[in-house]
Amino acid sequence: MTITVGSLFTGIGGIDLAAEWAGMKIIWQCEIDPFCQKVLRKHWPEVKLYDDIRKINKSNTVCPDVIVGGFPCQPYSIAGKRRGKEDDRDLWPEMFRVVKELRPTWVVGENVAGFINLGLDRTISDLESEGYETQTFIIPACAVNAPHRRDRTFIVAHSGRQLRKRGVQRGTDEMEVRKGNAYKSQRSSEVCRYFITNSKRKRLQRSQWIQKSIQFTHDTEKIGRQWESEPDVGRVANGVPNRVDRLRALGNAVVPQQIYPIMKAISLIEEQLAGELNV
Repeated sequence: MTITVGSLFTGIGGIDLAAEWAGMKIIWQCEIDPFCQKVLRKHWPEVKLYDDIRKINKSNTVCPDVIVGGFPCQPYSIAGKRRGKEDDRDLWPEMFRVVKELRPTWVVGENVAGFINLGLDRTISDLESEGYETQTFIIPACAVNAPHRRDRTFIVAHSGRQLRKRGVQRGTDEMEVRKGNAYKSQRSSEVCRYFITNSKRKRLQRSQWIQKSIQFTHDTEKIGRQWESEPDVGRVANGVPNRVDRLRALGNAVVPQQIYPIMKAISLIEEQLAGELNV
């Protein structure tokens, strides 16, 4: 079983790379930035690339199992003045339109930590209005051993409606579907509980992330470094072509290791559900 992924606001493909690590297949990407498009064409030459999310609709786009998207963070970031939905760069409505049209089983959104206060409620409300169950995580990059903090918000949404639909597509007759609706509804709830319940373990995991973040902060203070609001990025030397484009792409990119546990969990859940539906 291959889980398919459609990628919005792809950037240089950080989320896509994590999805591939989890055994998924990228079937299309969407990125408007010319420099990032070059990076994507180099690493995913066979994948269809859209240059504008507004061009994606049900008539011209294959529906994937998972839609991922790091929708623009400027409306929610400190550097972007945090204007939220009043910012004309707010493209969550477009991502939500694509979700409504294509109806993926899973939606995974990514944004900056400030998104919690300015856009999370609307995003969750929108997804739940379409029958998705949601869970939110904040994971710092240093929790996966990156040399910087970089807190990121991840929204995971699952549709029980699509689970029932797949039961029909896999040869379940109408009577079996009716009889199995309660079972599938239960399985959908269990899927969501995979992320939501076992609060003791979740609190422990969150505590470990927080402690790791705090420890990293303390370690930097011991050697005379402080967190900067806009730290320098020294990975690209002066004189290198497209230096500004590279820096911007790196600054917007998702650390693949941050989101990999989420993508892997989705992969494992789908494998389990596929096995049960085929019994």
